[in-house]
Amino acid sequence: MPFPIDDKLVIAVASTALFDLAESDDIFKRKGLDEYRRHQRTNEGIPFAPGVAFPFVRRLLSLNTGSKECPVEVVLLSHNDPDTGLRVFKSIEHHGLDISRGAFLNGKAPHSYMESFNASLLLSGNVENVRAAIAAGHAAGLVLGSPFDDDLRDKELRVAFDFDAVLADDSAEAVFHETQDIHAFHAAEVEQAAVPRRPGPLHRLFQGLAALQNDESVRRRREETPAVRIAVITARNAPSHERVVTTFREWNVQPDETFFLGGIDKTRILKAFKPHIFFDDQLIHLEAGSRYGAMVHVPFGIKNRTDAQLAPPVVAHGEGR
Repeated sequence: MPFPIDDKLVIAVASTALFDLAESDDIFKRKGLDEYRRHQRTNEGIPFAPGVAFPFVRRLLSLNTGSKECPVEVVLLSHNDPDTGLRVFKSIEHHGLDISRGAFLNGKAPHSYMESFNASLLLSGNVENVRAAIAAGHAAGLVLGSPFDDDLRDKELRVAFDFDAVLADDSAEAVFHETQDIHAFHAAEVEQAAVPRRPGPLHRLFQGLAALQNDESVRRRREETPAVRIAVITARNAPSHERVVTTFREWNVQPDETFFLGGIDKTRILKAFKPHIFFDDQLIHLEAGSRYGAMVHVPFGIKNRTDAQLAPPVVAHGEGR
């Protein structure tokens, strides 16, 4: 019987996002592939420690608790071959994650199989793989920073998004990039306030999470599963706020919390909201936020086609394999 994948929210993760592979990555860079393989075989019975995206993945999977339909699926897309990747699956089992499907691609770009698994997002610690996925038209994010403490007494799953070039396309940012005039940006957005923005790379994930909030089977199991809470944190402010509202109405989605900051440091909101994952297209908004959750760079849009955005200032763990 075919695996019923098309109606699920599917997230693809690389081992570099799920686990802390800093030591393995260091061996790969310093000693090469053969020594890396020997290291994984020798330590096959020693599970990897949780990585930056681990809390998000664990809470997302817990939405399946007590459900026959299992509305969420997480698949592993690994750069490794099955032999050296065995330690990853053993680590998944050790940590009790319900991940049973994956692909070991022996160096091939993981995004090649995102459509095969109906994945709405690829999370990785490898900048080249993320950029290749974005260039191919897929949603992908580079996981940054260090693993953080996850309070298991807290039962919510909190996900935060930037708006421009993350949930929506980058057409508005292009106006500011071309003019370098905030007044021109506001004027353009006011003129088109009644025109919804086109979807951006993470629109599908956004819609999928919102659908889980409204899923009757998930709501019935609320005592067993975490509540999903969605925030949009944007540097916009009035008068450019109206087009955001117009866009959400067109998409028939309303975030739980929406912030129009007008240039205020987003870290102030991240500290209070405590997202398990936050997606932004600008690295400047992610540098200081890693102590509050997984920070994910989405290298999409006009601002990521400039030299300033080519290399992340925050080290991603396990960039190699």
